[in-house]
Amino acid sequence: MKFETIIYRKTDQYAEIRFNRPHRLNAVIETFYHEMLKALADAEQDPDVRAVLLTGEGRAFCVGADMKEHGSGDRTLNQRREYLNLGNDVCEKIFRLQIPVVAAINGYALGAGAEMACCCDFVLMAESAKIGFPEISIGTCVGGGVTQFLPRLVGLAKARELIFTGIKIDGTEAARIGMATRAVSDDALQSEAEKFISLLAIKAPISMSMAKRLLNNASYQSLEDQIKLEIDSVFICSTTADWQEGVNAFAEKRSPQFNGC
Repeated sequence: MKFETIIYRKTDQYAEIRFNRPHRLNAVIETFYHEMLKALADAEQDPDVRAVLLTGEGRAFCVGADMKEHGSGDRTLNQRREYLNLGNDVCEKIFRLQIPVVAAINGYALGAGAEMACCCDFVLMAESAKIGFPEISIGTCVGGGVTQFLPRLVGLAKARELIFTGIKIDGTEAARIGMATRAVSDDALQSEAEKFISLLAIKAPISMSMAKRLLNNASYQSLEDQIKLEIDSVFICSTTADWQEGVNAFAEKRSPQFNGC
């Protein structure tokens, strides 16, 4: 699949989506959102893809909306609404994707870039990378579900501070407060992200999908309902060939080879 604004490649059981507008620090436009939705759908539907890695080409992960296009004033009110819906659709797709999504933040992740990162299952950041929400500082507001996702990661008080002030924090601080899974040296980011996602890619796909859905929806459920959903998930897993493979591999003291069925 060829795209204008992203690079999409599959390797070793995972797909990498690399934002590819380095001349604009990977600022987003409508075409980017359309292509992201296509690439994410392709990854989810491909049985050989067990996880997705998001990262940026050049010096940034994504600096948010392309203000040059916004400043042109060419969009009608309906077009503005459609653009906003597209951004939210991408964030929701990342969050609800049946396979895990890992963000490798290599530079600035601002606005829409930070919002997409918050929707991922894991965030690895270069120590010098910066993440922040400048929306209120420029007269707009955060989107992409970040007002729900960010407090889950860092707590309500810290989420207020980050969103209200628009301060940018580096990878080390993001990891300290729980916004990032971990911070790594700038030079090691890509290799560490590939190692991390490879660990996810060898796990049982059905089990992974169910665990992701359970975790994502846990805050909406009562404990009683959540336990019932967990029991249902365990039961369904026990009917799969991958479950039997896991049992056999444990008994035979070898690594399991899961096929997603």
